[in-house]
Amino acid sequence: MILSKQSLGSITKAGVKKPVENVFELPEKILQFGTGVLLRGLIDDFVDKANRTGIFNGRIVVVKSTSTGGTDAFATQDGLFTQLIKGIDNGTKVDEIVINSSISRVLAASDEWAEILKIAASPNLQIIFSNTTEVGIALLPEDKVTAAPPKSFPGKLLAVLLKRYETFGGTPESGFVIVPTELVVDNGIKLKGIVKELAVLNGLSEAFISWLETANDFCNSLVDRIVPGKPSDVDKQAAETALGYSDDLLIMSECYRLWAIETSSERSKGILSFSKADVEGVVIVPDINKFRELKLRLLNGTHTFSTGLAIAGGFTTVKEAMANETFSNFITNVSNNEMAPAILNKNITIEDARAFAGKVLDRFRNPFIEHLWLSISVQYTSKMKMRNVPILHKYFAANDTPPKYMALGFAAYILFMKSHQNEEGKYVGTLNGKKYTITDDYAHVLHDHWLGSDAATVVDFILKDVSLWDLDLSSLPGFSDAVTTQLAILIDEGFEAAVKGLA
Repeated sequence: MILSKQSLGSITKAGVKKPVENVFELPEKILQFGTGVLLRGLIDDFVDKANRTGIFNGRIVVVKSTSTGGTDAFATQDGLFTQLIKGIDNGTKVDEIVINSSISRVLAASDEWAEILKIAASPNLQIIFSNTTEVGIALLPEDKVTAAPPKSFPGKLLAVLLKRYETFGGTPESGFVIVPTELVVDNGIKLKGIVKELAVLNGLSEAFISWLETANDFCNSLVDRIVPGKPSDVDKQAAETALGYSDDLLIMSECYRLWAIETSSERSKGILSFSKADVEGVVIVPDINKFRELKLRLLNGTHTFSTGLAIAGGFTTVKEAMANETFSNFITNVSNNEMAPAILNKNITIEDARAFAGKVLDRFRNPFIEHLWLSISVQYTSKMKMRNVPILHKYFAANDTPPKYMALGFAAYILFMKSHQNEEGKYVGTLNGKKYTITDDYAHVLHDHWLGSDAATVVDFILKDVSLWDLDLSSLPGFSDAVTTQLAILIDEGFEAAVKGLA
């Protein structure tokens, strides 16, 4: 049995949240550029949740950029897909099964552009979402708004806006709320700038450009949820056997979810009414930098301080490491007791930071997510510089003694980057008897620093290398000695001794 509108009545699996009865009659209020799992597992989940509670009462038309891969599964399944929501929330295991009915239809821009423009002229349409990857928010100067379709995402968006303007005569109330979710800082501002520039390059009228700027709210946004890609054949078959039906669009996500949307417009807040169905998950505020800072430092930064140590401890996945008491103690201390107090500002209180750090630890313990430490180690040096060097500076601005857990994390990074060059020219490291390839643009620099040097000399070289950090980290009082001490313990006694020695 294939999941579809017709087969819903035959689905008897206990605990499955099926669509509410009237959902298929709801108007199409959202145009969404992208069919990816993050959009479906986070953004479309919020819309579905709101429709179930009668708050939003609108569905999504999805635009697929090309006809490659087709839209057959969405058509066959009437836009329905199953979302398995699994994880840890405040120490409690979460395991939910939801049949999402937020998508009304999926249209291929390459074949159905005229229909997409028809939707742009609909009075019901109010919102535009996108996730076209980071490269999607880019200017293609030669893109033509008259093409069917334009090549770039900003070109397609411009064509939709132009159709809207022409249909409603440029009235202020006909403008959209546009919320890109691409992982680009100030994504709304950048998208608006590109669309405006493209409008000028296409010779569009000043009146239209004025309407584009004033009637449409381009909102910066930040998204955060792990939604792994398509499940393996084995996992998919096991899930379908348990559910009693097949679903080619089945996805899994963690239970943690966050969509921070930046706007001060009361009109936009009213239009984005689906947010009321999950006030913890969807946050609409005038400034989202607080959420970006928490995520960058306490989620991404904690990962970065922990990666080398986890691999030195012989752990392959995050959940495996978190099951180890010694490692769990390290990551709890580094995030709660050293990093959280170091990122406080006028918008972030210690309560905010520690509450977020607690959520991060829950996410790391998720038994359903296979998050590989080696994957996290990609571009390790750049991540350390961007995420954690600023934390070190803030820590030392407020403290006279070096942070012992961050020092150990930095020492483990240095040890991870010790390598030899193989016949293919790749840099290969070895920890716990296991070899791994280092994927880092600065691998050659760290390799050269390690050549013929003892631990103390290596630390000195690396911390003083301004080409890596844009500054001299050895100037941080006591940090060089702390890192050197921890590196020596890691080399001579191993991961367990290094962590336990800090207690």
